[in-house]
Amino acid sequence: MLSFAIETARDAGRLLLEKFDRGIAVHKKGDINLVTEADLASEALIIERIRSHYPKHAILAEESGEAVVIGGDTTWKWIIDPLDGTTNYAHGYPCWCVTIALEYNGEVVVGVTYDPTRNELFAAEKGRGATLNGKTIRVSDTDKLGDSLIVTGFPYDIKQRDNFARHLTEMLLSSRGVRRDGSAAIDMAYIACGRFDGFWEEGLNPWDVAAGVLLIEEAGGQVSYYNGSKFSIYSPPICASNGLIHSQMLTILS
Repeated sequence: MLSFAIETARDAGRLLLEKFDRGIAVHKKGDINLVTEADLASEALIIERIRSHYPKHAILAEESGEAVVIGGDTTWKWIIDPLDGTTNYAHGYPCWCVTIALEYNGEVVVGVTYDPTRNELFAAEKGRGATLNGKTIRVSDTDKLGDSLIVTGFPYDIKQRDNFARHLTEMLLSSRGVRRDGSAAIDMAYIACGRFDGFWEEGLNPWDVAAGVLLIEEAGGQVSYYNGSKFSIYSPPICASNGLIHSQMLTILS
């Protein structure tokens, strides 16, 4: 199933890359959130592949901005984001990806994130580690927040989140730097391979984080809620790190 997810993500990524420089038709699915024709085409490709190879599996997808579960048996459930970083994509900013995860009995067991612009394929299978283009990856060994490069995202309803500005300010003051690239799936993949040391974000959906959580945990990192309790992909917010700076991040976020 990991090989299937990798092949499907690569094919969807090639489709998106072909359309990237051609002038992209963009539609709104909210006051800020966007959807592109490429987004819908990538989603159609992924869903068709899953239905063809695993017709009894359920699929959790985001169709035209609405979360939809396709199929009745959720023992096996594919969780897909055909284009994470749609706003970046629509503006020609090359920070976006395809991300696919597979859940079995409520546990994510396969996760793939593919960045076509860099040809970087991050993959993980439960209990078997995480890789980047086939090579094993590990989280960073930075143990002080002051030496860490942190990444976050800005939720669409940022005006309604009273603590966001405080969290951002304190992270900026306490770390080596904070980045915001606009793709949670890539952010989390970069935690897994050690490019970033910590990540936090509010307002995310299961398809944004499912693959990333598995990548980070299989690469030796840690994922939790702001209070340190066990994280569920179905209920944000999320704090993820290399594990060594996790408690230092939670001190700010909790």
